[in-house]
Amino acid sequence: MSINGTRLQLPPPYRSLSARLLVLTIAFVMLGEVLIYAPSAARFRYEFLQERLSTAHVAVLALLATPNNMVSDSLQAELLQRASAYAIALRRPDGVKLLMRSRQGVPMVDASYDLGQRGLLDLIGDVFVTLGHPANRVLRIVGPSPKAPDSLVETVIDEAPMRSALLAYSERVLGLSVIISLVAATLVYLTLQWMMIRPMRRLTAAMVAFRDDPEDSARSLKPSRRRDEIGVAERELVAMQAGLRAALGQKARLAALGGAVTRINHDLRNILATASIVTDRLATSEDPQVRRNAQALLAAIDRAAQLCTTTLDFTREGPPTLTPSNFSLADLIGEVGLALQAPDGAEGPVRCAVPKSLAVEADRAQLFRILANLAQNAAQAGAARIEISARREPAALRIRVADDGPGLASRARESLFQPFAGSTRPGGTGLGLAIVRELVRAHGGEIRLESSGAQGTVFVIELPQHAAP
Repeated sequence: MSINGTRLQLPPPYRSLSARLLVLTIAFVMLGEVLIYAPSAARFRYEFLQERLSTAHVAVLALLATPNNMVSDSLQAELLQRASAYAIALRRPDGVKLLMRSRQGVPMVDASYDLGQRGLLDLIGDVFVTLGHPANRVLRIVGPSPKAPDSLVETVIDEAPMRSALLAYSERVLGLSVIISLVAATLVYLTLQWMMIRPMRRLTAAMVAFRDDPEDSARSLKPSRRRDEIGVAERELVAMQAGLRAALGQKARLAALGGAVTRINHDLRNILATASIVTDRLATSEDPQVRRNAQALLAAIDRAAQLCTTTLDFTREGPPTLTPSNFSLADLIGEVGLALQAPDGAEGPVRCAVPKSLAVEADRAQLFRILANLAQNAAQAGAARIEISARREPAALRIRVADDGPGLASRARESLFQPFAGSTRPGGTGLGLAIVRELVRAHGGEIRLESSGAQGTVFVIELPQHAAP
């Protein structure tokens, strides 16, 4: 099976759902790692500065070992070098203040950070500010000492060592993220491949195979025992394919029947015409018994001819061509009543309960066929009164055909609108109601059986209306 000369087939691996799933899984895992990286990098930077404050606190405590809180220049330079700082200041709650600064001078500070006042979002922002400055900056860091939280430490340091450490940390996180992403993506991919992608490919392949050859039942999908949505889809697909195959088989049989009836219709009519001529002669016989038998034979021949005509029309007709117009529904019902009048001119069973002013938008000839078919079926079933009424709704006309016949048998209701299966009387073809529904649906409407019982049968037709009444 092909569309516009291109054969339907499954997509190549690089454009398949599996490949897209793998790429999306890796992307989402990496996104998750990025979202994890930001707070973890902020934590790393915070702990780095805390460690510097702790080292600075220890270094400045050396001043307390001397009587005048001062040390030699060489020792002070070594302490500042150990603390990687230009200056260190300590304020304790007992009022002690200590200061240590480089003899070469303290460079101009580029940025100040109070660790005691920085929230999570501030710390995350500080990470990206640090990574965004490749050149070294001089930072002033203030915060409680990790060694003594009641003491406040202030230090001036270079940012370059912290940035280098942060970059190394980022590289480690990136490498770990890539490994985690690949492992997670592989596990998710294999799991979803087994649980979803493979069954979906089986479903797709089954659909393509069914499209290629709908009548080949050997290529049907074998549904699994899964109870999830894919299992339901598999079973529904199998049921749909079986139903379509049955419908295709029925259509093929109807097409074959139509061809056969078309070929034999001409010869059969000739045979029936000959039989009708002979029967007409028998009807003029002086023998009352022969005349009675001739009348019965003529009725049988007429029914046979009508059966051939109805069957041929149904099998060879395509979708009906509609010529919509606006006309009086009451006048049309009157014509239906005239068509069902007795030969002696006695009043027929059809009663019109529609006002003269009610107009309908439809194909007049086809709507006549619809109502005449329903009325004739009711009369043949034994109805003495057939009432046709109508009611206009906002966008539709609701026509109600009610009779006082004996009602439909339960077997007839089950296949009411199916051709050759929905006959409501012995010897019927079941084509009348099938043709009625086809004509109603050609108008964009619908017909349904409202009720059927000992009090009679009611059919309801709904026809869409676009013009004002």
